[in-house]
Parts: sequence; C-alpha cells; structure tokens
Amino acid sequence: MRLGIWTPLPHTIMSEPAMADGVRQVGVRGDYSADKSFQFALDVVSKGEALGFDITLIAERLLGPDLEAWMLTAALAARTKTIQIMPAIYPGMITPQLAAKMGSTLDRITGGRFAINVVNGWFQKEFELFSNGGWIASSDARYDRMDEFVRVLKGLWTQDHFTFNGEFFRTADATLPQKPVRLPHPPIYTASRTDSGKDVIAEHCDLWFVNYQADYRRFEEGFAIIRRDVSDLAQRAKEFGRTLSFGMSAHISCADTMAEAQARADELERYGQRDRVSSTAARGLGACLVGTPDLIAKRMRQYEEIGVELFLLNFHPMLTGLDTFAKHVMPLLPPIGAGAGARLVKSA
Repeated sequence: MRLGIWTPLPHTIMSEPAMADGVRQVGVRGDYSADKSFQFALDVVSKGEALGFDITLIAERLLGPDLEAWMLTAALAARTKTIQIMPAIYPGMITPQLAAKMGSTLDRITGGRFAINVVNGWFQKEFELFSNGGWIASSDARYDRMDEFVRVLKGLWTQDHFTFNGEFFRTADATLPQKPVRLPHPPIYTASRTDSGKDVIAEHCDLWFVNYQADYRRFEEGFAIIRRDVSDLAQRAKEFGRTLSFGMSAHISCADTMAEAQARADELERYGQRDRVSSTAARGLGACLVGTPDLIAKRMRQYEEIGVELFLLNFHPMLTGLDTFAKHVMPLLPPIGAGAGARLVKSA
C-alpha cells in the first residue's frame, strides 16, 4: 500500500484559515512578504513526507487564485527530499514537447522524484483563456488529443530520434537532450470518468485513479463498481501487453464516532454544492472513507485487495486531519514504504 497526499490549493480543499490567508494575499500587488499559500502547501507536503507518504499531487487550476502547478512543483521539489512530486497538466494548454522538456528537467533535479498527472480538463472558459482558444467540445476528440499528447511525451522521453505526425501534434526526427532519470520514463498517472479514454489509459498510462459516485453513504455499491472497473482496465491493459496500476483519490473524515465523522462529511458535502470548482474538494467523499479509524482502515484494506495500491488523500482541516490519520489509522494499515512507485513503469 502506498500513501499520497494532495498538495492543498484553493480549489482542492474546503476553505480553512491558512488557505484563506493565502488567497487574500495573492490578490494584493506589492506584498513582498513570504507567500502564505506556498508555506501552507510546504507544511502539508513536508509532514506527509516525514510520515512516509510516497507522492503528492499538485493539481492545476489556472483560472483561480491557485499558485501555478508546475512552478509550485519546482519550489516544493527544492524543499523536499524523498516524496515524489506530481504536477497535473492539460493536453492542449501546452505542447507535449514542452511538457517533456520540463518533466525531464524536474526528473533530473529531483533525482527521479518526478511524475505527471495527465488530465483532459472540463473548464471551457479556462481553456479559452490559457490555451488561446484551444477548447474542444467533444470528449472523444479531447481523448484523441490526450492520446497523441502521451505518445509524444513518451516518445521524446524514451527515443533519441522521434518522429510523429498526428492530428494535434507533430515532431520530425526530434531529440530531447535532457534524458529523464526514471526508466523507461517518469510514471504517467491519469483519471477518466468516461469510457472514451479508457483504451488510451490502458495502452499508454501507468496508473489510473478509479472513478466513483460522490456519495459516502454507498460503500457496498461503490465498491462493486470499482472492482468491476479495475478488472476491466486491467484486462484492457493486458490486451496491450501491459500491466496497469490503480489508485484512489479520497477525502478522509475520521473521528471517534460515526456520527461525528458523518457530520464533518456532511459539512464538506454542502460546501461542494456551491459550484463545480468547490465540488473538487468534496468529490473525494465518494471513496467512503468516512467513519472511525477501524472502519477507514478496514475499507482501505478492502480496496487494496481488489488492486488499489495508492491512496491519494485529502483532509479537513488538512494538517489536523493528517495528524489524526497518522496517529489513529496508519497503525492499522499494512506497512507503508516510499519508493514502491518504481513498480509503475516496469511494463510501460
């Protein structure tokens, strides 16, 4: 079992004082004091690293007060030693050629601690602004673009001379001088809520974050769906001659009693109903890791038994929740060890 943690950003967690202070600060011109958003992110990631967490995800939300994911990744990489740093990226926002260059650079300066989370995105207004009008309405077409994006990314990372002529991206005898440290390449994580992208994931990606409904009250139903989806994606990967790993993004609501844990989950659920951006923080409740330490540990072990090896966790409040999880849940889990993620790229 591997543990990961979300780097706290305004759109990924329920608002709390440390984040609210950071959001206010980033909107002020001429404030030369230490950036509070960065310090909060560093505090959480550093604590996760000290506890043996294997990886952190830095999600990308360009249209908002969030610090930019790849810049934040570089800053966190310089202040950490063992935890893998995984920024998100939207195909179409930047080219895979540039992503390959930036990724191999980060992989080298971190000694192989770089991974990438490729996500198609849903925010049309964000795409129109930051990709200079590169929004594609068709989900199938966006996955076609993602397919080409990952092909070019992997080609540049693994081949000395790479040529590709696609609908969205093209290279001619391209060479990337900066070779990544990880072999055969840095691991590629992704998530998909639609069927149209699953073959792309099975053929090209290394870990898929399972999908579920955002309702913490439906564990048995959700567990059956996840088990079916894991089996389906594993079979699709097998048909491509590959082995796919599986992860779960989850919000942990842990308390001494079920009633208290559910009350906190209900609060987050209401927060997530404000708008679609806020729903990102609340959606992790669908992993159904709400309850007492014994129940949470039991369900995590059940997920592990059906193939989920990585749990990417969120808490509220972040640091207090992380402390509670470390003290009361982690002792009930199988051994946790950094470095297990190297398994991800053996069959890529």
